[in-house]
Amino acid sequence: MAYDIRLVKLINGETVLGKWDEAANKLTEIALLQTIPSQQGVQMMLLPFGYPFETEIGGEIDGAHILYQFKKFPDELQTRYLEATSNLTLSTSGDLKNLSSLAGKGGNISNLLKK
Repeated sequence: MAYDIRLVKLINGETVLGKWDEAANKLTEIALLQTIPSQQGVQMMLLPFGYPFETEIGGEIDGAHILYQFKKFPDELQTRYLEATSNLTLSTSGDLKNLSSLAGKGGNISNLLKK
């Protein structure tokens, strides 16, 4: 099932990610996006919206409380959100390019199989 993941700014100024429910006009499974200045620039951290009192990503926000919807945001942010909400590690296309190095010296996976 494909989810409509949206990054939005709420009327209180917070930036959150969630799964958009078109029928109910609300955002569900809310994660708060917090930016942290660092020496390399800015790092982003996803937290449950109710943090520190809630440790699980959940909840819902009515569409009336959304001030702005970002049209584009990094795919990696969406991937991290889906990993946080599903407790799964997702693979991207770039992860498969180094697969041949796992096979050993010859780069052939059949070298790993015993004959």
